[in-house]
Amino acid sequence: MIPGAILAGGRAQRMGGGDKGLLALGPDSMLALTVARLRPQTSTLLLNTNSPPALFAPLGLEIRADARPGRLGPLAGILTAMLWASALGADIVLTVPGDSPFLPANLVTRLAEARGTGAAIAASGGHAHPVTGLWPCALAAQLDAALASGTRRVREFLALIPHTQVEFPDESAFWNINTPEDLARARAMLAAQP
Repeated sequence: MIPGAILAGGRAQRMGGGDKGLLALGPDSMLALTVARLRPQTSTLLLNTNSPPALFAPLGLEIRADARPGRLGPLAGILTAMLWASALGADIVLTVPGDSPFLPANLVTRLAEARGTGAAIAASGGHAHPVTGLWPCALAAQLDAALASGTRRVREFLALIPHTQVEFPDESAFWNINTPEDLARARAMLAAQP
């Protein structure tokens, strides 16, 4: 199986700040739901966050801050995931955002089947979800250099490397919860599930 990393290093400014992954969606937090979706699909999970690790202790995950300081965005989290997975002896690593609790149950399988030799990025409705993907750990040095040169957007880095876009039918599976309105909608969606 493939190791996975949940990237929760953002500042949640549209939510008023703080660690939005800890917000409740029903009886569980957003991050707890994400962990539950990914645990059966991965060999082990990492939580990448720049917040105090004690906040996330109930999740029972290994926790690492960004490998490059300065809150450089999701690319720094992807680099952290690559370095962590490589130290475990893995060739590839899954990354997902910490604010997408409805990820597909076949996410890793579909990405791995379509990957080829480069990265495999999830997409739905013709739109890429660039933080959700499988990444070759061998790209760590190239990504570190890109960050050092000022690259901050995941799409910019993807333009530099071979990758495959893997289409998933359910657009809501990759929905990011970014605002209080999104949070209310997600709670309603979860309450409506059987």
